[in-house]
Parts: sequence; structure tokens; C-alpha cells
Amino acid sequence: MRTVRKVPTGWVLGATVVACQVLAAAGQLALSESSAAQSSTANRVDGWPQFRGPGSTGVADAVGLPEKWSTTDNVAWKTIIPGHGWSSPITWGDRIFVTAVVPAGDIETPQKGLYFGGERPAPQTEHRWIVYAIDFGSGKIVWQREAHRGIPPEARHVKNTYASETPVTDGKHVYVSFGNIGLFAYDFSGNVVWSSRVKARPTHNGWGTASSPVLHQGRLYVVNDNEGGSYLTAIDAATGKTIWLVERKEETNWSTPYVWQHRQRTEIVTTGKGLIRSYDVNGQLLWQLGPMSSIVIPTPFSKFDLLYASSGYVGDQVRPVYAIRPGASGDISLARGETSNGSIAWSLPQGGTYNTSPIVYGDYYYTLFDRGFFTCHDARTGKEIYTKVRLDPAAGAFTASPWAYNGKLFAMSEDGVTYVIQAGPEYKLLGRNSLDEFTMASPAIHRDSLIVRTASALYRIRERSRPDRERR
Repeated sequence: MRTVRKVPTGWVLGATVVACQVLAAAGQLALSESSAAQSSTANRVDGWPQFRGPGSTGVADAVGLPEKWSTTDNVAWKTIIPGHGWSSPITWGDRIFVTAVVPAGDIETPQKGLYFGGERPAPQTEHRWIVYAIDFGSGKIVWQREAHRGIPPEARHVKNTYASETPVTDGKHVYVSFGNIGLFAYDFSGNVVWSSRVKARPTHNGWGTASSPVLHQGRLYVVNDNEGGSYLTAIDAATGKTIWLVERKEETNWSTPYVWQHRQRTEIVTTGKGLIRSYDVNGQLLWQLGPMSSIVIPTPFSKFDLLYASSGYVGDQVRPVYAIRPGASGDISLARGETSNGSIAWSLPQGGTYNTSPIVYGDYYYTLFDRGFFTCHDARTGKEIYTKVRLDPAAGAFTASPWAYNGKLFAMSEDGVTYVIQAGPEYKLLGRNSLDEFTMASPAIHRDSLIVRTASALYRIRERSRPDRERR
């Protein structure tokens, strides 16, 4: 049996470590010489394999993707998904995967928007944690598997679900995390490859869990930040065995980690209410940065050889965005009054969002704020291109992260209305597409289609005038 190694959290120092990093980086060049190359390589796979897709960017480069839709227009199919879940759909080949939890009996319908008073005690009724595989061409549920059945061990916020973590796939297996239940691996036929149970831990105000696993070179990286012992762990994707586990001085966070490949090394980047921290692939702490806001949800990502990390709880004055250069070490926090330093290319002290993750498309860094405002900055310098504009006075709640293709950006409100925005230095709202149902999940983009999850259903949206590309 492999012994779990708790890795020290001190800085990586010394010539030996540097030499190891150089050798590791040399090996990584065959796969990716930069974060941009990583994204380009990922886009060649036949899928949207994780939260926010290849490279965690939310950007697709396929042609012919849909720009207009409704509940009937450009809908290839609509499939009812039993249960409740805000995990995003993921895709590979002819399969779509999504998760849900099915309670025994009805549950409370949440209100839309930001508000206090969403805390609820853990229910005392039986729930079933389900993984669904859906056929891309027809929308039929090919198989469903029950990962767990029982009474939820911890509470959740009324707007959260017990299936808010997005799965990840390598094209052979699909890896599913249910935060306070465990991690499960299935093959594409629905057979259990392995499962690993976790100890349930309390979360901030009983709001529940949401951080999704990420996959890199045969390892799953999982962050579990909570109120009872936070950690980052690396797991062998083939066996489910723990490779290493490092404890974190963090409280509850909901942000998904990011694997940052650049010319110097590969880093596992995590954000938290305490600090942004980056680790090497062996769990050694490389650098850290603060401050952050008191609740952290957005996922980091990279472009132009910069790492973008942010947080922005609406009740805080500190809502930062940081654009970080590769090769940092130690504490790289800004001194009072600084907006950049040797490791930080630029920053915005109050530019971060609460729920949504930002997006870089073309040369610009776009921010969709939770109450429906939109901004644009130069992605390389942080210079403001246009200030906050409101998408729609009637739309005041956004949780799904924006996505981009066809020279356009898309922002979906909790009402299920997607706003289509012209990309570039001038703001222009081009259209609105409504599915007329509550939604909080970020969509997937696959081949010629957009896959959207609402509270009750999964939609495949595609241009009807184009031939079906369910198979290549």
C-alpha cells in the first residue's frame, strides 16, 4: 500500500531543485512550450473535457457554431436530466457526461440573484448521486450509474447542489467528483474502474462544495478547501491511489485548480481566500500571492504567457485581478500602492468577479460581473478598453462563466437568456437568445454544437442549416 506523503509547504530552493525543474521543463516541451501551445494542443482533441473546456479558457475555434437560438429554434434535441446539479456538461467523441443528485421528494426551489439567507441544514432524506452518459447525436441517455445512495453528510446553500463539481475525461475514462462523497472513475461503457471515498468536511456557512478535478499526464489534481482540514492532492488516474497530499492553511473555497504549463515548468495553481498558491507536480510550494477576497470561486487560466487569477466577493473592498508572469518564487505579493512588480505584469484592485470566471478572447480580457455588467481590458497590459456597461437592466444575476467563438462573446444569465456581444475594443450587444429556464451551469462546446444545461434539461444547440456532424 502506498503511504500518503504530506509534502512540506516551504519554498522550493537550491540548485538541485532548479536542475530538476529544468529537466522536467525539457520533457514538457514535447507536449507544450507555452500556455498558448497547451491550449492549441487541447483544442485538437475531440471534446470539451473539463470545466471551461480545453485549457480552461472557455474559447472554441470551430466554425459554424450557433449564434441564435430559442427553446425551439436551432435545437437539435432537448433531454430531461432527472435530479439536480450545476456541474457543467463535458464531452468526448459521441458522448456527453453530466452529473446530478436525485432526492427522495421535492426540494426547495432557489431564488435567482445574490441574497443573504440561503443557508439550509443538511436534509434527512435519502439522495442518489448519479452520473449520466448522453448520446451526442440523439440526446438519448445511454447509461446512468448510481455512485452513492444515502443521506447527505453535510449541508449546502439553497442555490448550490450536491452535484456542482464538473467531471473531467481523458477520452477513455470519465472522472467524477462529488465533493463530500468521493471520487469515481468510469469507462465509456459505464463500468466502474475505481472509486475512492472521502471524509465529509464542513464548509463555510454550510454552503457545500463545488471545486472540480483537473487532469494532467495521468494524474488527477483535487483541491478540497473546507473548515475542517484543507488539502490539495494528486491521484493516479489509472488506479485512484493517492500519490501525494499537501495540507493547506485555507478555509472553504470553490475555485477549480489550473495546470499551468509554460517554458520553465508545470505548475498546479490554486486560489483561496487566504492566498493564491502554486505548486510543482510533486506538491512543493513554488510561490504565493495575496490578498484575495473572502470568498473565492473563479478559476485561473493562462494566455500570452501570463496567468490570470482573480476573486471578487461582492461584499468585499478587495476584489483583485492579477496577471502573473512565469517563473515566480516565494511571496510575490504587491507592496502597498503597487500594481505590478517583477512577477506580476499588471493587476486591478477591484476588477474581480464573485461567481463567474473571466475570459481572454483575441487581445482582450473580458469580465462578466455577477449583476450583469461587462468590461474589457487589454489582456497584456491591463489597460482599460471600455468601462462597465450593463447588458440589460432586466438581467441582474449571472453565475455561468462567459464563452467565446465566431468573433463573439456569450453571457448567459440565471434566467436562461444568453447575450451575444461583439468581440473587440468597442462594446456592442448583438442579440439575445432565451431558453426561458433557470440556469447556473457553464455550457460545453463540441464540434458544431453548444451544449447547455438548465435546471431540468440538457440542450444541444446547432445551426439547422448545417449538416449534422455527430461523427467524424
